[in-house]
Amino acid sequence: MSTPADADIRHDWQRHEVEALFALPFHDLIYRAQGVHRRHFDPAEIQASTLLSIKTGGCPEDCKYCPQSIRYHTGLEPEALMDREQVLATARRAKEAGATRFCMGAAWRNPKERQVDAVADLVAGVRSLGLETCATLGMLKPHQAERLRDAGLDYYNHNIDTSPEYYDEVVTTRSFQERLDTLEAVREAGIKVCCGGIIGMGETVADRAAMLTVLATLAVHPESVPINRLVQVPGTPFHGMEQVDPFEFVRTIAVARLIMPRSWVRLSAGRDEMNDELQALCFLAGANSIFYGDQLLTTDNPEVQHDQALLARLGMRFQNHEETAQAPA
Repeated sequence: MSTPADADIRHDWQRHEVEALFALPFHDLIYRAQGVHRRHFDPAEIQASTLLSIKTGGCPEDCKYCPQSIRYHTGLEPEALMDREQVLATARRAKEAGATRFCMGAAWRNPKERQVDAVADLVAGVRSLGLETCATLGMLKPHQAERLRDAGLDYYNHNIDTSPEYYDEVVTTRSFQERLDTLEAVREAGIKVCCGGIIGMGETVADRAAMLTVLATLAVHPESVPINRLVQVPGTPFHGMEQVDPFEFVRTIAVARLIMPRSWVRLSAGRDEMNDELQALCFLAGANSIFYGDQLLTTDNPEVQHDQALLARLGMRFQNHEETAQAPA
């Protein structure tokens, strides 16, 4: 039997419809997003994920926002894959601080078989601690996704970054379709999908609408949708871009909530540069997940104590480990 909340779930969004949502008066958009959010989630609850770079730098891709590319001079020195015990120690600290999901990122274009095996071992170790697991390793082949699934991987992150039309302005070393192919391999393997994009790379509002439309018209919406605000790293081609208007960023959060009602919408990169008021507006617009911890791959993230204090001021709380098992898929 269908419920009123089921009526929110659509997979046939048209770009012009999504663009019309972006064009709503700000207060109307937030009001609508809040209503949808409350039908599917506890509005006072925030899911916390911790992201660790387990293999930093040396990536051959040319993503213009990324300090880990070997093509740019950002002062970042390549590092080898982290030791297993070091990763597990970090995961334990993340759980003690309140994180329910532990994400591991490696700067690879597409991992080799031995690298997938090494990460699979890390996944099994982190899962044994009682944490949800997530990985972002670049492009995956179907059998590699299955290997990670068998190790217990819950989520795989692979962002589409921007619209299909603007994509070549951001990265040229892989195609937009290759991004979608990896998402399909992950979904077919039975792993939940974490996929979003980056705001503030010179794209238009129509590009933001197109990016979200791609995600909202997948056969299954991504279970997690990270919305990143560009972190301008000196040495990358996108350093010096005009900052995106804060209200436009909030609009993106609200539209993501409206068209993907059951997804966790996550404030991701760039949160260190957001003041408390902007973050509060994002939560009001439907964001209900954050990356939690002092470091986000290679860029700064708000301190744990600051996040705890902010949620307390707002009368909000972190999702606990018992609630994780009962949360929407």
